[in-house]
Amino acid sequence: MLDDPSLWVFIIIIVLALGFGVVNGFNDAANAIATVIGTRTLSPRNAIILAAFFNLAGAATGTAVAKTIGKGILIPEAISFQTVIAALSAVIIWTTLATYRGLPVSLTHGFVAAMAAAGIAAAGTRAVDWTIMGRVASAVVSAPILGFIGGFILMILLIWIFRKSVPAKVRNLFSNSQIVSAAFMAYSHGKNDGQMPMGIMVMALVLFNNDPGLWERLSLFNTDTWWIIIIAAFSISFGTTIGGWRVIKTIGMRVTTLRPVHGFAAQTAAASVIEMASQIGIPVSTTHCISTSVMGVGATRRLSAVRWGVAGNIMSAWILTFPICGALGYLTSLLLGLL
Repeated sequence: MLDDPSLWVFIIIIVLALGFGVVNGFNDAANAIATVIGTRTLSPRNAIILAAFFNLAGAATGTAVAKTIGKGILIPEAISFQTVIAALSAVIIWTTLATYRGLPVSLTHGFVAAMAAAGIAAAGTRAVDWTIMGRVASAVVSAPILGFIGGFILMILLIWIFRKSVPAKVRNLFSNSQIVSAAFMAYSHGKNDGQMPMGIMVMALVLFNNDPGLWERLSLFNTDTWWIIIIAAFSISFGTTIGGWRVIKTIGMRVTTLRPVHGFAAQTAAASVIEMASQIGIPVSTTHCISTSVMGVGATRRLSAVRWGVAGNIMSAWILTFPICGALGYLTSLLLGLL
């Protein structure tokens, strides 16, 4: 029975969680480094090294999002090896396909949808903690809106502040500043998305040891849980070093034409939204935030500066993530239940 804790099933979940982290870094590498590559501020190699390091730092310096992911989506009675494996399998399959097509998607929302659907398949609608789901759903709408508004307003402020400056000096200033904003973006990404494999592994460990107290002991300084934080952080950094080049091209080069000042504004706005969400334990889509921030920055020139056809494809992928991951999670959970 999948609901019976066993070593082999526990190992499978750990492997899938690490795979989830790698795929997350692989697709979401674009979130941290697409603009810095698109503006040619850093070479792809140096940008990936920077993103991997700060993703690692972000993932290792917080646990609030991990706790929301691990024990907030389903009620404790509905969390089982069956639902966890089904959710992980669903989101890994969808994200791999989307990355191959060059589409930036939200692993956060994919996992939430898959986990909720897997729980419903196993135990009915009562399995879902609808209060937490409501908070996540509100972030689905608010985070990208805040990203767009933040990018737009910050870009307008920068244009006004530097309106009398020599263009060459502005370009040099923001070529350096954009490196800092890229590091901030990578750090915030690690602190939000990087905690997801962490939460999944603690969930599996709680099931395996029947020890819910592990959630309170989740820390780099605890002998029971430090290794989870380390390998989860490394998994997402490893995925970042691989680099989702098609996604990077979509965000950094196809949505709008970017200069260093535009990249700085987009990254700073998006990272600020993500950091605020991480502090209160709300998993948000880093993909949504940076994509809409880039759109907001581009819209300051004129609306036609944004390639809305490309933006429409990105938004379609976001919307499809929910039903596709939900359906995959539901069907996989039913299949595992039969086995």
